[in-house]
Amino acid sequence: MLKRVILLIIAVSVPLLLSAEKVKVRIYSATKITQAVISFDVGRYVVRDASGNIISDTLDLNRSVEVRAQGGKVWVAANAYELGTFDKISITAVDSANLFCINPTGKKQRTYEGDVYIKVLKNNSLEFVSLVDFETYIAGVVQSEIYGKPDQTDIFRVQAIISRTWALRNKNKHKADGYNFCDDVHCQAYYNRCIRPEIVYGTLQSVGEILVDKDGKPIDTPFHSNSGGQTANSEDVWSAKIPYLRSVPDTFSYRMKQSVWKKELTRNEWLNYFSKKHKLDISDSALCDELLNFRQDERKARIHNISLTKIRTDFKLKSTFFSVSANGNKVTLNGRGYGHGVGLSQEGAIRMVTLGYKYQEILMHYYKGAIIYRDMSIVDPKYQGVANDLKKIIEEDKKDNVKASANKGLEKLYSKKEREEREEVYVEEEQDNDADWDYDW
Repeated sequence: MLKRVILLIIAVSVPLLLSAEKVKVRIYSATKITQAVISFDVGRYVVRDASGNIISDTLDLNRSVEVRAQGGKVWVAANAYELGTFDKISITAVDSANLFCINPTGKKQRTYEGDVYIKVLKNNSLEFVSLVDFETYIAGVVQSEIYGKPDQTDIFRVQAIISRTWALRNKNKHKADGYNFCDDVHCQAYYNRCIRPEIVYGTLQSVGEILVDKDGKPIDTPFHSNSGGQTANSEDVWSAKIPYLRSVPDTFSYRMKQSVWKKELTRNEWLNYFSKKHKLDISDSALCDELLNFRQDERKARIHNISLTKIRTDFKLKSTFFSVSANGNKVTLNGRGYGHGVGLSQEGAIRMVTLGYKYQEILMHYYKGAIIYRDMSIVDPKYQGVANDLKKIIEEDKKDNVKASANKGLEKLYSKKEREEREEVYVEEEQDNDADWDYDW
């Protein structure tokens, strides 16, 4: 049992061997936090002030740090002993295997690896910035962004590649703020360290792999929940025509969780929207007939020269892929898919994996003409051994679905039950909106 725990810690640490680069990620970026307790699951930590002086050391499993915003500074206490107030502090790991937990008052706890930097913002809230190994960050993004079964490791490899590509292309997105990325949909979701071995395995399998265009530059890799059966051209949602973001038939997205949706309105609600918002003359019977009997057997960009993206935003629709029908005073929007529709359909990709398609085929289906490039210079030979060990863990977990008692002796931190409790759950209702991909092409 102890061997299993060690293997998972090695799996957590191995990205340091594969890529020396670390990234700064602002966590809890969409939440105002004024007070939190930070505890430590694995490894030892020290607290430093802005000048690098140690103000508390030997923090480990039995100790904690409390921080709160106070008068524009960070008030700090360690093990209930007040240390004072500081412009900013850092809590840094002494050991290579390390985990810290942030428990904000009134908010859900999260667990991360690496170091954390804390300061107070102008609105008197705490800012938490995690310094973490790049590939560890990517594994956490994959866990936050997509669901999948333990034996569907290719779906995690697909998500790792597109998330890594996005990160390399946008690594200076928050440079002016002092970090690389935030943890919300403005960048990529990063709601916990990765605690699922199949996701770490898929990420390790893809280390060094990104998608590039014909000139060798990382491409934009937008994705969405479900295309509804056909992806969208980039120019039909945003402004620029991108050669690798072409509309493609996508039958793989049929009969999935987010394949279809429906919204009902009154006739007046629907027609008055076009009258008041877009100044159309709804007394024109031909125009009314067009608005009340709009069909999309294939994706369109507009209805009567009005952007469907704009309509989707105003009515808070799941997608722009919908048809309109009227019956008396009732108007029904019968929609397909969830999200902006450009690039990869996550549920379509999951279906492709289920049908036996390989990760390369999935990526080439959704990003037409893109090239999978792998930088072998950052692929350490040790990674394959770690990946093989992770594969054994995945197989053991699969057996545990039949014999739950097999996990009784596991270390709690890495038990199957604990992983299930701490992982972020895929929530269909919280998927992306158009603003999440508001690119400046």
